Amino acid sequence: MKKFLGNVLLTALSVVVCVAFAELATRMIDGLPWFAADLPPVGGTEGTDTTANHLGNLPRADGATPALYALNPPELPNRTKPPKEWYDLEKAIVNGTAKGGAKTDNPFQDWDMFKAWNSVFVGDDVCKHRYLKGAPGQLWIYDPPDGKPRPVFRYLPNTTTPRGLVTNEFGWRGPPVPYARAPKTIRIVFVGASTTAEVHGYPYSGAEYVGNWLNHWAASKKLDVKFEVLNAGRESFNSTDIAAVVKTEVAPLRPDLVVYYEGGNQLELSTVVKDVPKGVPQPASKLARWMRDAANHSALVRRLEAITDGGEWPKPDYELTWPKGLDETNPDLARTDLPINLNTILHDLEAIRSDIEGVGGELAMSSFHWLAQDGLVLDANRHKPLIEGLNVRMYPYRYRDLERMTNFENRVFKKYAEAHNLPFVDVARYMPRDPELFSDAFHNTPSGVKLRAWIVFLHLVPLIEKKLASGEWPKPAPEMGTMPPVFASPPRKITFDCSKAS
Repeated sequence: MKKFLGNVLLTALSVVVCVAFAELATRMIDGLPWFAADLPPVGGTEGTDTTANHLGNLPRADGATPALYALNPPELPNRTKPPKEWYDLEKAIVNGTAKGGAKTDNPFQDWDMFKAWNSVFVGDDVCKHRYLKGAPGQLWIYDPPDGKPRPVFRYLPNTTTPRGLVTNEFGWRGPPVPYARAPKTIRIVFVGASTTAEVHGYPYSGAEYVGNWLNHWAASKKLDVKFEVLNAGRESFNSTDIAAVVKTEVAPLRPDLVVYYEGGNQLELSTVVKDVPKGVPQPASKLARWMRDAANHSALVRRLEAITDGGEWPKPDYELTWPKGLDETNPDLARTDLPINLNTILHDLEAIRSDIEGVGGELAMSSFHWLAQDGLVLDANRHKPLIEGLNVRMYPYRYRDLERMTNFENRVFKKYAEAHNLPFVDVARYMPRDPELFSDAFHNTPSGVKLRAWIVFLHLVPLIEKKLASGEWPKPAPEMGTMPPVFASPPRKITFDCSKAS
């Protein structure tokens, strides 16, 4: 009996040691901390570059060759090294050790520190602001020339942040661009939210790719024109914020074309679901739930998690109530009961179109693309951010309803473009639903950003060729005057102490 117990103990000890060594080896192979109890979140932003599998399925454009696609933009000349105190401040915010902010249920994020916030939006007392009171005792703010609270923030001008965002003199992501437009120059501005601004740490945004390709394309065609492609996008913005950006920042730059790409931040299915059910989003099986939690602590479990079901998580029943008489395939844009905030979006698009046309420019609409598809099955480990984006952030809505409402939104966008004879960039039609191109359910990996930018480029080339052939572009350089106040007035720093605020 004693020998038997000794063998059991020896076997158990051997298993424990083997598992421990296997865990350590797996952490080393996967580049994870050796002895940390809590591991970094699963999923990154690099992904696997699968774009070569999709290039042949895209539309053709004269001069748009694989060699051109392979070209990346030049290094930004305005990239600098952020000051050490910025890195220290970012680290303190991430670690929760920053001083001067209130404790809130919605903690202040480090990427929001290096922005200039609209002073009207901030209000007279930062400590009364439901979100900004959590800031670490300091903020940059700017005074809007029109005295209105939107746009709620701008990026700091001529700055490189600890996250890697590089801005020009307008506080827009990208290289320096002169305010006054030079002769024989075509100016294109992209507007939108995070899928236009892109993840701050990515080397390039879509606008930078498009501008680089257009200038190489023009040179290959021996066209005596230059393209300035700018990015006025900012994360978290909705159509009303974007309209304010166009009015106060974009229109004064006298663009030839403004490309609108946004469709996620107002896609609220609660507009068609009367009683939204409550609940806690969880994977279907107990094994999947256990592995989901254990993967936060074990590299081995992360590897094994891939064997669990990567399909849609269980969702409670709910009823989707469609507006009576609304044709889903051919929507009437004059109706006042369009779902998912489309009446607000259309109202803002009218303001945007009016402001752009008022300075001699043109609006281009885009369909919006993200990873929502009925029957979608993902790798439970590799694509965890995608799965949680669709099943946690968008809970309790089913994949098929998210896909249905996105398709409807894009039909509205397309019909709006047709009604006003606007160019339509059909990103959703051509962008693959390849999970390797997504860092989460809404945002692309760097290779996904590049492929989406290429789709936009392929749509723009025929439009530009037509404009050049007709003589409409390039336009004579306009009289620009002095820099508008929104750009001319530098942000200022304020300090406060909200540590005792509730």
